[in-house]
Amino acid sequence: RRLLGVRTQGGEKQSKVQKLSKNEVLMLNIGSMCTGARVLSVKSDVSKMQLTSPVCTKEGEKIALSRRVDKHWRLIGWGQIKKGVCLDI
Repeated sequence: RRLLGVRTQGGEKQSKVQKLSKNEVLMLNIGSMCTGARVLSVKSDVSKMQLTSPVCTKEGEKIALSRRVDKHWRLIGWGQIKKGVCLDI
């Protein structure tokens, strides 16, 4: 998979999407909400993230993952919420 809309130097091919790394900051789109998230751990196709602000959602909800590339947020993939923590308000 390659990143679209990212400039490359000369005649190089477009850069590929790198795997998630620990302590990386991503932007998550969950429904109509946008929030930042820090990657705590990555195991094969499951990752654990800590959100910067709470989001009202449910398990099984689809999310979009974006990474900062050249000062712009670029869509790098999607996922699904497996479990989370309930907060009392």
